[in-house]
Amino acid sequence: MGQDRADLKMKPQALGLRAGTAQEELVLEFFRILSTGDLEAIRATLHPDATWQPMVEGIPGAGIHGPRDKIVDGFLAPVRGLFVAGDPKTTVDRMVSSGDTVMCESRGVGTLLDGRAYSNRYAWSIEVRDGKIFAIREYMDSHYVATLFGLGT
Repeated sequence: MGQDRADLKMKPQALGLRAGTAQEELVLEFFRILSTGDLEAIRATLHPDATWQPMVEGIPGAGIHGPRDKIVDGFLAPVRGLFVAGDPKTTVDRMVSSGDTVMCESRGVGTLLDGRAYSNRYAWSIEVRDGKIFAIREYMDSHYVATLFGLGT
């Protein structure tokens, strides 16, 4: 598929991607905070009634997660626990928006606790409400995740 995963290097978001709206700024800030692993700061970006839905089947984390505290404590904390402290990091490469909906493409890279490298591409549909992240639909290479964690093909 063209570019090898090892070639997906992290680039600072400051290299050109700029928010054009308050919603885009919130989404960039959300991904900046998500990359730190600071769960309480992540919690503060989410609407109390937020949902997060990885748009996948058959891998850990599939399904709809919500509201906010269940997203942070029951979904993000265990996922981040698979990685060394501070990983994975997310870089947003492209972003467009219309009203309260922000769509973006990103890359996530990091090191798993067992030392293996993680590098995946994502697409996101994010809805903003009341200045907070309200709904997240996360698209990823689920075959890569399933293979990495030995879940078959």
